[in-house]
Amino acid sequence: MNSSIEINELATALCQAQSQMGGAVKDSSNPFFKSNYADLTSVIKAIKQPFSDNGLSYSQFPVSDDNGIGVATILMHTSGQWLKFEYTLPMVKRDPQAAGSAITYARRYALQSIAGIPTADDDAESAMLRGEDITRRISPEQAECVKELLEQTSSDVDKFCKAFKCSTVDQMQVQYLERAMAALRSKIK
Repeated sequence: MNSSIEINELATALCQAQSQMGGAVKDSSNPFFKSNYADLTSVIKAIKQPFSDNGLSYSQFPVSDDNGIGVATILMHTSGQWLKFEYTLPMVKRDPQAAGSAITYARRYALQSIAGIPTADDDAESAMLRGEDITRRISPEQAECVKELLEQTSSDVDKFCKAFKCSTVDQMQVQYLERAMAALRSKIK
């Protein structure tokens, strides 16, 4: 991975975008493996508006090396800060159709990875809190985003944790995340 010298503004924007993103919907099927997957369009739909709202964009272009073919993905911020990495896949069959499939596959996984988004079973699933999901804790990445916003807004962490019924930010339940992030973002504006 390569990056601009500084990535602080990009990291803040990505943190905010991730708090707004749902999962990529698994709306395509692979009959060979009898499974569903989130195609490239679903991944793009999941990130498009949150990226735009937070000054983020991306670009992908084909790359190849001795081992295979893939993509270079660049995540950019309006500040001029950027991250770039390449993801290549081995080529079993060397023809244009196989190359095109490998590039599409690489684009999907690279974009999903750089954006940090999960896949969801359907549109409604990402909005549902079922049984054990209600008490599920936020991920370490989400906790870091919350901590960064707490620091940016000079918020009282103890009051914040009390308001969202957790002893520490790392212990926050998923059901409170969206409301907590919205409250913190409103203090920035």
